Amino acid sequence: MTTRQALWAVIAISTAFRLLFASSVGGYTNEAYYFTYARHLDWGFFDHPPMVGAVAAIGPAVLPSVSPELGLRFGFVLLFAASSWLLARLTARLYGPRAGVLAALALNGTIFYGLKIGTFADPDGPLLFFWLLTLDRLLVAFEEPERVVPWIGVGLAWGGALLSKYHAVFLPAGAVLYLLLRPANRRCLRTPGPYLAAVVGGLMFSPVIFWNSHHGWASFLYQGNRAGGFHGFRPEMLQEALVGQALYLTPWIWVWLLVVLFRMLRRGLRDWSEAEALLMCEAIPALTLFMGLSTFQRIMAHWPLIGFVALLPLLGRTWANLDEKDGPRFRRRLVAVAIVPMVLGCLFIVQARTGLFQDGKGRLLGLIPSRRDPTVDTIRWRQIAHELEQRGLLDEPGTFLFTDYWCFSAELEMATKRPSPVACFHRDARSFTFWSRPEEWVGRDGIFVRVEDGLCHSDFYEPWFTRVEPIGSFPIVRAGVPLQTVKLYRCVRQTDPFPIGYRGPGLIPRPKRATEPDSRVMARSGSEATTK
Repeated sequence: MTTRQALWAVIAISTAFRLLFASSVGGYTNEAYYFTYARHLDWGFFDHPPMVGAVAAIGPAVLPSVSPELGLRFGFVLLFAASSWLLARLTARLYGPRAGVLAALALNGTIFYGLKIGTFADPDGPLLFFWLLTLDRLLVAFEEPERVVPWIGVGLAWGGALLSKYHAVFLPAGAVLYLLLRPANRRCLRTPGPYLAAVVGGLMFSPVIFWNSHHGWASFLYQGNRAGGFHGFRPEMLQEALVGQALYLTPWIWVWLLVVLFRMLRRGLRDWSEAEALLMCEAIPALTLFMGLSTFQRIMAHWPLIGFVALLPLLGRTWANLDEKDGPRFRRRLVAVAIVPMVLGCLFIVQARTGLFQDGKGRLLGLIPSRRDPTVDTIRWRQIAHELEQRGLLDEPGTFLFTDYWCFSAELEMATKRPSPVACFHRDARSFTFWSRPEEWVGRDGIFVRVEDGLCHSDFYEPWFTRVEPIGSFPIVRAGVPLQTVKLYRCVRQTDPFPIGYRGPGLIPRPKRATEPDSRVMARSGSEATTK
C-alpha cells in the first residue's frame, strides 16, 4: 500500500466510523445548544463566534430527512476528515509522506479530537481546521515573505479561526514569538504581507465585534471572566489539568507529544530548523498560558489542547523514523493507536443503548450515579419528548415549554423538533437571552420540565404565573432500570415577563404584585442565583 493509499484509508475508515457513531447516539450535552445556534444563525452568540452555528447548519440543509443528531453532526464529521487531510499534507511537505500519514493517524487516535471533536458538534472542530490551515499558509508565507498572495491566505485562514473560537488569538502570538526568536526572518516586516494578513483577518472578524457591540459585549465579557482570579498557588489544579490532558489525548499519544516537546527544548533554539521553530512557537503560547492558569485556578482540560496540534507534524516525523528502524513491531503498536478510539466509541454506544455497565440501581460500573453517567444524557431527552407527545402537551396551542438550564432547553428543543424555541427561565440563559423576548410568553401557559439535576423548584416560578400545578412525573428508564425522575408542571397563564438572563445583583427580582416568598421558598430556589 502506498502512503497516499494509506492516508485515504485512514480518512475513509475513521470517517465511516464517525458517521456510524454520530447516527447511533442521541443529542449530547452542549452540542444540542449548537443545534439552536443553527436555528438562529447570527454573527455572534453569547458563548462563541458564529462558525460553529454555520457548520451545524450544513447537515440539516443537505440532509433534511436524517435524524436531527446526524444532521447536526454531519458537517463536523466532514470537517474533521478535511483536517486530517490538511495535517497530513502539511507534515508531508516538511518531513515526507510517511510522516504525514502518521501525523494524521495520531490526530485520529486521540480521544478529544479523533472521537469527540471529529464526531460531535463543537467549536473546536472548525477551530482545528482553520488552525491547521493557518499553520500551513504561514509556513508558505515565511518561505517567500515578499509574495503577497500567501499572506492573503494567512489572513483568510486566521479569520476563519477567529470566527471559530477566540483561541485563535494565539496564532499571531506564536508568529510574533517566532520573529522575536528568529531575527533573520524579521525582513518580512518590511513587506506588506504580514500587515495585509492582519487586515484581512481583522475584517473577517469585524462582524463579531459589531455583534458584541450591540449585545453588551456579552461574548467577550463572558469568555474574559472565565479566566477568574488568583486564588493562590494550587498544585492540585495543575495535576488535575495534566490528568485531563492525558485522558483527552489518550495517555500514550500525550506522552509522545511531551517527549517531542522536551526533546525540542533540550536541543535548543539554535539547532531548530525554520519549520521546527515556527511549529514550536505556535505551540508554546497556548500551552504556557493555560498551564500557568491551572496553577492557581481550575481550567477546562481541553483548553490547552490546541497548542499540541502544532506538535503533531513533529510527532509524525518521530514515528516515521521509528517505523523505518523497527517497522513490524512499531506498526502493531500503531494498529492499537487506531483501534482504541473506535473501541471506546463502540462501548459508549453500547452503554447508552443497553446500559451494559450499569447495576440494578442504574449506577455506572456500580460506582457512578446515573446523573453523572455521560451516556444517560443521550437517551434522557428522547424519552422526555416521547412522554410529552404521549400526554398531548406538544400540541396544545399557545403553550410553551421551558426548563431552568440553558443546556436542558436546547436538548428539549432538539428532541421535540418544535418549530418555536423552548424557553430558558434562569438568570444564566446564555444565548436564549437574545432568541426570544420575555414579553412573548405573557398570557400563555408554560410547561416546566424539571429533571433531577435541575436548578429550580416549581414554586420558584409561582410569582410569574397565575398558579403552578403538577402534571405528573415519570422515570427515565434503561434496560428496565429507572435512572432519573422527571417532573412536569403546568404554569398557568404567565402574568409578568420573566427576566431572562438577569445580570443584576442578588436573586432575580420578583414581580411587584407578588408577595415576598417565605424562607422555605427562598432556600429551595436560591440555587437559581448560581451558574451550573
